[in-house]
Amino acid sequence: MVENGRKRKAKQLVSERVPGNKGPNTQRAGMAFFDQTMCLLQELRRTQGDVIQKAAELCAERIARGGLVFLFGNGHSRMMCEEMTPRQGCYAGFVALVETALSNHAAIVGANGLRAPLYLENYEGYAEQILRSFHFGPNDAFIVISTSGIRPVVVEMAMGAQERGLPVVAIVSKAHCEEAKPAHSSGKKLTDCADVVIDNLCPPGDCVLELEGLEWRTGPVSTITGAMIINMIRCAAAESLLKRGVKPVVLPSHQFVGNTGAAEQLEAFYEAYRKTLKHLFE
Repeated sequence: MVENGRKRKAKQLVSERVPGNKGPNTQRAGMAFFDQTMCLLQELRRTQGDVIQKAAELCAERIARGGLVFLFGNGHSRMMCEEMTPRQGCYAGFVALVETALSNHAAIVGANGLRAPLYLENYEGYAEQILRSFHFGPNDAFIVISTSGIRPVVVEMAMGAQERGLPVVAIVSKAHCEEAKPAHSSGKKLTDCADVVIDNLCPPGDCVLELEGLEWRTGPVSTITGAMIINMIRCAAAESLLKRGVKPVVLPSHQFVGNTGAAEQLEAFYEAYRKTLKHLFE
């Protein structure tokens, strides 16, 4: 089968093997990772800019109408939810829907270890229990983040949102998702349950760097490309809101100690955020 251009590009970006040398050349792996990641970011700008703008416009349109944009990701993808909010420069309208049982990966073994969340993300029906805790409004929307795009919890989260009439933006590695077999009994993947799909351009397995002596790659890039996507959506949506005559209520840096204006803005953000959540529990 002839590979398409994107797959060839992905293979080129992970093809460099760095010898395990000692002495002055020990920094070669770090620089190789930097170079490959910068190439991915440039590729992201070139290939995903338009679809990221489309996602941002969707977010702005929903927020301007009083809706909320929920972000869901389990495991490491949770970090992308928190990168959107609460974060300096964020604003009312985005909600990080983070389920602790699926996302506490600080411990590896023992209580709150890695095994249980990895098991739960494959448990069908779990996402619906999360969704049933809210009364979503007609102007809400979802961003679902998963590099693999195949785990039942993310597939069902997207399916559940669409069943409620909410548009879904997926942030996923198309290369990984297309190569992997579906894990949900429906045979669907996240890309089958999304209205807008943004490719984070990660290769299958996420990592880009091969080192002599290691049979598995290191250097995961989904956090870097994912955070870039999230911040591009945030900034573009803010610009779109302003053009619509809606001024976002921004979370300022709480590090401005003694700054009265920052303190007042922080309180304004808390109040604006509280008001946006009202319809979820009515």
